[in-house]
Amino acid sequence: MAKSATIAVKMLSTADTGYFYVAKKNPRKKPEKFEFRKYDPVVRKHVAFKETKIK
Repeated sequence: MAKSATIAVKMLSTADTGYFYVAKKNPRKKPEKFEFRKYDPVVRKHVAFKETKIK
């Protein structure tokens, strides 16, 4: 059986609140790092979330 092409990545808030989302990514199609604007409930605003490794 072949391995799945998607991996899970941690999307960490740039507001330094420690809040994160988990997203799926296909690194073969999108090798660059993800960056999304999503809602951070700690600061109650939409902020940028950047991709980091899941530890």
